Amino acid sequence: MTKIDYGQRLARVRAALISDNVDAIFVTPGSDLRYLTGYDALPLERLTCLAITSETTARMLVPRLELPAAEHHELDRFGIEVIAWDETDDPIALLNTVTGPIKSAAVNDAMWAQKALGIQDSFGAHLKPAGRLLSDIRAVKDDAEIAAVAAAGAAIDEVHNNMSLWLRPGRTEREVARDIAEAILASGHQRVDFVIVASGPNGASPHHDSSDRIIGMGEPVVVDIGGTMPSGYCSDCTRMYVCGEPPAEFVQHFETLKTAQEHAVAAVAVGMSGAEADLLARNILEANGLGEYFVHRTGHGLGLDTHEEPYIVASNHLPLVEGNVFSIEPGFYIPGKFGARIEDIVALTSDGLVNFNNTSHELKILNS
Repeated sequence: MTKIDYGQRLARVRAALISDNVDAIFVTPGSDLRYLTGYDALPLERLTCLAITSETTARMLVPRLELPAAEHHELDRFGIEVIAWDETDDPIALLNTVTGPIKSAAVNDAMWAQKALGIQDSFGAHLKPAGRLLSDIRAVKDDAEIAAVAAAGAAIDEVHNNMSLWLRPGRTEREVARDIAEAILASGHQRVDFVIVASGPNGASPHHDSSDRIIGMGEPVVVDIGGTMPSGYCSDCTRMYVCGEPPAEFVQHFETLKTAQEHAVAAVAVGMSGAEADLLARNILEANGLGEYFVHRTGHGLGLDTHEEPYIVASNHLPLVEGNVFSIEPGFYIPGKFGARIEDIVALTSDGLVNFNNTSHELKILNS
């Protein structure tokens, strides 16, 4: 990735604080902190916390044990003052001292309740989840982020392209999943986030994971896989496989799904709401008798987290904008029979829509 201007990201947060009439935001370890500083801090019981106000220098409290790791990121280059606290200190009291009095504050959504309640008690201020204050900023990806997601997409495509090496009848889902996990790391990912291998009736559970069930001939298999790259950005892609001849009923439904998914990818556009985008594939599935079996939203944003804003769901009436990156993954799940899902990660850019997953959408029939 090209170098990221974290100072600019901090400036956008300050502007959002002023706009929302919030005095400060407190951010503890997780993807929000990494997004704002580049520091992937350990989520410990010891408090690491970035404090940003609209008026003062951004400050980050870190346990002295973690000071070398924080200093490695040279946070002062972006106007962040790092303050170490010792084992005998009260870090939340120190946080109060360095920020000064505040009346209202936001905390990152993933902050531990113990820390959020401690901050609230210490400051006597009204706290609220940061929610859209941060997610609206993170949802608009810059060129470096788009490139990072593209690299993640290419890496996970490589794994799907080699599925015939591992997916065979007579093997268990768990055995196949173990091989896929190794391949995800070999493709350049730093971490395996999930491996779903769902054969036959297990495919009717959207988040099945994997099991000791033996994969049989002619059974459709959902393979949904993803991981995190060294850049911190994630991959996520679902394709469908079968060993031998699939059931005729499944083939008919799958062709409908493929048409719905490809229509949604082609039609989604800037200015369309998440709710409108959700209907692109859903309407086709409903018109063909599969609507009741499409039991989840059409998609989710993707970046430093596998699931983040914007969500492609009926309740999201906010417009999609340039820089949004999200999945388009309609499916159908018929209990006791089978299921299917096709998933691509796409981006809305100034050059139009970009698809980061470019393996075939066809039902791939593997040699037994």
